[in-house]
Amino acid sequence: MGYPDVLFWFSDTPYYLECKTYNIENIETTQRSFYFSPSDEFKVTYDAPHFILSFEIYVSGEQGDKHIYKCKHYKILSVESLSLDVKYEFNSDNKRMYSGKDGTIILAEYDIS
Repeated sequence: MGYPDVLFWFSDTPYYLECKTYNIENIETTQRSFYFSPSDEFKVTYDAPHFILSFEIYVSGEQGDKHIYKCKHYKILSVESLSLDVKYEFNSDNKRMYSGKDGTIILAEYDIS
């Protein structure tokens, strides 16, 4: 759970690896495909190279009502110079938002049925 997927060691040097998949039809879009967030259990604990191993996946056929997926291409990326955006965000969940507790004020509520 969370970035990165794997920490591995080679010749006494740590490396981080993230595994991803992509669809060639959206590889040129601005869809968010990489992110990491600070956490109490932050996985990045070494000053180390970060790599992404990414596989192009496509639907090669169907078996019954299920798709059959195959890998067509792969890329190994080094991300030390990847340009990033910072997204500042306030968030909450449904339980807090709709409960009338934790700061929410319900101004009106009525059962329509």
